[in-house]
Amino acid sequence: MNFPKCFIKATNDFNTFEKFVSAPYFRKVFTVDNAADAQIKIAACGFYKLFINGEDITKGALAPYISNPDDIVYCDSYIVKLNSGKNVIGVILGNGFVNNPAGWVWDFDKAKYRSAPHFALQLVCGDLVMDADESFKTAPSPIVFDDYRHGEHYDANLELNGWNTIDFDDSVWNNALTAPTPRGEIRVCEAEPIVVTRELKPISITKLDEGYLYDFGQNCAGVCRLTVKGEKGQRIELQHGELLIDGKMDIKYIWFPYNENGIHWPFDEKYVHKDIYTCKGEGTETYTPSFTYHGFQYVMVTGITEEQAMPDLLTYLVMNSDLKSCGNFITSDKTLTALQDMTLRSDLANFYYFPTDCPQREKNGWTADAALSAEQTLLKVDATTSYREWLRNICKAQDSRGALPGIVPTGGWGFNWGNGPAWDSVLATLPYFSYKYRGDEQIIRESAPAFVKYLHYLTTRNDQNGLLAIGLGDWCHVGERYTKPTAPLIVTDTIMAVDIATKMAHLFDAVDMKAQADFARAIAAGYRDAFRSHLIDFDTMTVEGRCQSSQAMAIYYNLFNDDEKQAAFARLLELIDEKDGHMDVGVLGARVIFHVLSDFGHTDLALKMIARPDFPSYGYIVELGHNTLWERFTKDPVDSVNHHFWGDITAWFVKVLAGLDYNPDATDLNHVDIKPHIVENLNDAAAYYDSNCGRIETSWVKNGDRVTLTVKVPDSMTGVIAPKNNYCFQDGDTQKPLGSGEYTLIKCTIHNA
Repeated sequence: MNFPKCFIKATNDFNTFEKFVSAPYFRKVFTVDNAADAQIKIAACGFYKLFINGEDITKGALAPYISNPDDIVYCDSYIVKLNSGKNVIGVILGNGFVNNPAGWVWDFDKAKYRSAPHFALQLVCGDLVMDADESFKTAPSPIVFDDYRHGEHYDANLELNGWNTIDFDDSVWNNALTAPTPRGEIRVCEAEPIVVTRELKPISITKLDEGYLYDFGQNCAGVCRLTVKGEKGQRIELQHGELLIDGKMDIKYIWFPYNENGIHWPFDEKYVHKDIYTCKGEGTETYTPSFTYHGFQYVMVTGITEEQAMPDLLTYLVMNSDLKSCGNFITSDKTLTALQDMTLRSDLANFYYFPTDCPQREKNGWTADAALSAEQTLLKVDATTSYREWLRNICKAQDSRGALPGIVPTGGWGFNWGNGPAWDSVLATLPYFSYKYRGDEQIIRESAPAFVKYLHYLTTRNDQNGLLAIGLGDWCHVGERYTKPTAPLIVTDTIMAVDIATKMAHLFDAVDMKAQADFARAIAAGYRDAFRSHLIDFDTMTVEGRCQSSQAMAIYYNLFNDDEKQAAFARLLELIDEKDGHMDVGVLGARVIFHVLSDFGHTDLALKMIARPDFPSYGYIVELGHNTLWERFTKDPVDSVNHHFWGDITAWFVKVLAGLDYNPDATDLNHVDIKPHIVENLNDAAAYYDSNCGRIETSWVKNGDRVTLTVKVPDSMTGVIAPKNNYCFQDGDTQKPLGSGEYTLIKCTIHNA
């Protein structure tokens, strides 16, 4: 595709906390001889909204994408119907990622690409080819401040009615300025757009000394639509938050109150997660922020009267990437249902083109968060296309050594802290699970050069024993906020290096890159041998660190040989028993420990650890009444309460409890094994998954001392049905060929875990 190349801007000045610069309007009137379809291509450094003859045709919120423009500049393409005669094109530009002063914690305020927002546009209609240039007219909009992370301020008294219509008089507007061409590659955005998926009304409104607290009942992400009859100059502030402390909204843990010198930064406290609207006082006014979003359940509204504090004042527009639903887990168990819903809510609230860590203070593409959540996300929604697009940015962010930053996009932050193998594993994990669940080979081929480069880089970081200890470890260990991981970094980094290289070898094989596959296998074998030589006590089958995470990870990622695993697992059971049956892990250990327990016939214990109501457990969060997953397992929330990287339990629900194990070896999209684990404290479980071959459904329900198992699969599918936890078919068989139908299961004496 030919891309527009001439970039324009309104001014050389860019918005700061100290000096606001309004989001600029742009417009251009042009003429066509006859009504016809036209193609418009628009590339933007910043966010844009696009209008044709007064109609907003923008694909969704925060268009075109969120990226480092030194790496990639995104372009969208539209087909529009033009009128015969005069037409007008209009654009509003927001700061987006090109100018993000609230991102100072990650040095976005120092990014070399920081500038006023700018865009390129080309319209083609028959013989007419029109590029954005200095003939475009520009003026300030009523959006007097906008920041991707903090919020937006809108003064309705500055509105220019009809600014994007044909007959508007723009004679006093300035001409646009030519902007430098961005350094990044220009490409079409293939990721799904960000759209409004639901609208929520408040479930309660509470009058407090400081204002009116609106509670929407769910912790999601998006913006509020404000509808008000106000007085001219009335200033209404909407402060967004996700947690109440003693009945009042608490935001201290979702912003960063100090700059790098330890000095209080007053702008953050003043503007964080706040949208501000100034009324013009002309009847009913409606305002929806254009260039920001928030993660919240509550809104503190100030500047309104008691008469205005009505339910219709605010409508929560819940937004996320427009990802197609493709699977679910269903049970009558209230705790597991709540956890499934909580995880999905956190998944979606944190999917704005790519997975973010949290939708409030950071909104960063933390790589480990996405790696940990990839499988459970793909079992609920088809995120393959968005993953592929983000992986292009990950590959672009790789430095000359082959190292990856901990966040993508970045302006350069995240190479000296915040990365390492557990985080870098996103480079292998996203394509691996995209290939496993959707057969996506394109994502492998595009990423293959980065695979090779990264594997070479890892070998440059080995210690004298061939081991690695270079990044972040078993993050967010359960307990107090600053509880240190019990798993040593050298254990988790080396294990994750084995997994990265093993997955890359599998992916290279999938696209017939045999030499590269052999290279990756050799890297994996080297780290595995070094690990076994230095980090396992084979007399006791205990991994260095003597903790649940070390032991479970070494078993799950095959650092033990098959004939050693039973003894190693017995050691894991002892470590769990030492904690009175509670989990004692960080996010890396939590990703694997329940799978390991099920693999060795202890699904009941895994379920108890997850669902028990006492701390620390997932059930504890449910008992407290929360509706999203927390960042940390602490007795009281101390950080974000909307994180998704603990959510792999929902993949475990599908694969283990319901028994829907699709393409287990990542080699055959036509294969599914149905292996339900019938457990004592669960009466039923069901799951479905919409594969490329069609919908797969499985469910089981206890009927007295028997279980009714129902399976529906496409005719083309192969696999087996093999119930677990000492259940067999009524005729005594422990396994049958895959087929749709209803089966009766009974208890048997064969241990078939």
